[in-house]
Amino acid sequence: MKIYTKTGDAGLTSLYTGERVEKNSLRVQVYGAIDEADSALGLARAFSTVDDVREKIFALQKLLPKLMADFASLNRDPIITSADVAKLESEMDALENSLPPLREFLIPGNSQGGAFLDLARTITRRAERLCCELAKTEPVHESDRIFLNRLSDYCFLLMRRADLN
Repeated sequence: MKIYTKTGDAGLTSLYTGERVEKNSLRVQVYGAIDEADSALGLARAFSTVDDVREKIFALQKLLPKLMADFASLNRDPIITSADVAKLESEMDALENSLPPLREFLIPGNSQGGAFLDLARTITRRAERLCCELAKTEPVHESDRIFLNRLSDYCFLLMRRADLN
């Protein structure tokens, strides 16, 4: 099987559920931005010198294909559920409790891993803005919207943890 199919040559792509949409549709832009965030997380994991940060990033990266599949699908139940949101919030609470209080704005770049985590945070924020725009005209699962919102905060907390060393 060849990597190219030629089915997208006219500017259309297939959603996971089979529908054809324009490649620049908001839905495709949302899961494309999540894909970009996943790549930035891969860089963060590769460059992080903190074992528990690498482990947390890897666990997070296992969830992102599910989140992308939700945005690439129409008329089906979400794969990312409120239980996934609750688990992420629990991780965030534990991580935040282990960090010193935040007393000032942070400037990214204290570590390579932390800088890439901040890049993932900002890409995730873009995905969230696109998601909010998409939700004005198309259905978006609440669990996906909330998970996406928590994701950027989690990246921020992971950046703080990475930069402690």
